[in-house]
Amino acid sequence: MREKQRSSGGALYAAAAYGTWGLVPIYWRVLGPVPAVEVLAHRVIWSLVFVTGLLAATGSLATIRTAFQSRRTMATLALSSALISVNWGLFIWAVQSGRLLQASLGYFINPLINVLFGVIFLGERLRALQKVAVGLALIGVTVLAVTTGVLPWVSLVLAVTFGLYGLLRKTVAVESMVGLFAETALLAPIGLTYVCVLEWTGRGALGRGTLGHGGLLMACGVVTGAPLMWFTAAARRLPLSTLGFFQYVSPTCQFALAVLWFGERMTAAHAVTFALIWTGLVVFTFDAWRRSSGRSEPDTAETMNPPSRA
Repeated sequence: MREKQRSSGGALYAAAAYGTWGLVPIYWRVLGPVPAVEVLAHRVIWSLVFVTGLLAATGSLATIRTAFQSRRTMATLALSSALISVNWGLFIWAVQSGRLLQASLGYFINPLINVLFGVIFLGERLRALQKVAVGLALIGVTVLAVTTGVLPWVSLVLAVTFGLYGLLRKTVAVESMVGLFAETALLAPIGLTYVCVLEWTGRGALGRGTLGHGGLLMACGVVTGAPLMWFTAAARRLPLSTLGFFQYVSPTCQFALAVLWFGERMTAAHAVTFALIWTGLVVFTFDAWRRSSGRSEPDTAETMNPPSRA
């Protein structure tokens, strides 16, 4: 009975985390009058404030010292902070500029990019079904590029930066919140300097914007930190294979928002591309389920999206 309650609670936490990540484009769209770089700077600053408060409230501030004592860990987190800042900033810009459809495609591709990075950087081997899934994704991206005449660079940059970010975070033994604290602490001086210059010159959103926009900017820390906290709670209660199914909730919500609410145009090329990507993800998920059930050979590590989403 207790195990059932634990699993149910884990599913609720996972739904809350991935659901929030899926609906957060609405938040960035409301902040549309504020330039994406400025929103990013505020997100970094207020995320640091929120995570610091959370670590203090849970008595976990002492764990920060361990991360900062290792030069290798800090060097890795410096690289991961650069990657996540590019990822966050590009996603915010994509939402504000009417490219959420491309952004959602990037997060659909991401699990397959993780598989490729496992092969390239970790020496893992692709299973037969994984090769099929990656091949379908590659065909889908090619169809979109050839048909539209434009490489879907937003999708690819989001998928690659997030994949590399996850790869780096796998190599450091720090908890999610501690890692986010270190990353935002490294980025905060840049973000704070940028915001101060904007406010000093009268171009900052806090000084010239509405009270509502100012409040939303300061709440960026909660929007970033709360889903991560829920994800961590879900990861402690659910098997990795079960948690893996939830990772498609976010891009699915983003896709629906882009087409049904934001009015972004979905062409025949987009339809073919998404159909191929979704088919690849079905194959990928089936292969992961079969492996977790002990029905296939364990010849490669399982991949999961890292817990720090756009």
